[in-house]
Amino acid sequence: MFIAILLLALIGWAIVATIVEVRRDGYRAVPTDRTRAPGVDPIHQPGATFLYR
Repeated sequence: MFIAILLLALIGWAIVATIVEVRRDGYRAVPTDRTRAPGVDPIHQPGATFLYR
């Protein structure tokens, strides 16, 4: 019984830690700044300057 409680506590801690780290990591769609991409001249590109990867 003790091992089962310990295992459930460990699982709960792992789930909370995973959620915290994913939020801290910034896992989300971030627009790409086309002006910082190599070989892109934003003056000659009339389209959208942000793309989602």
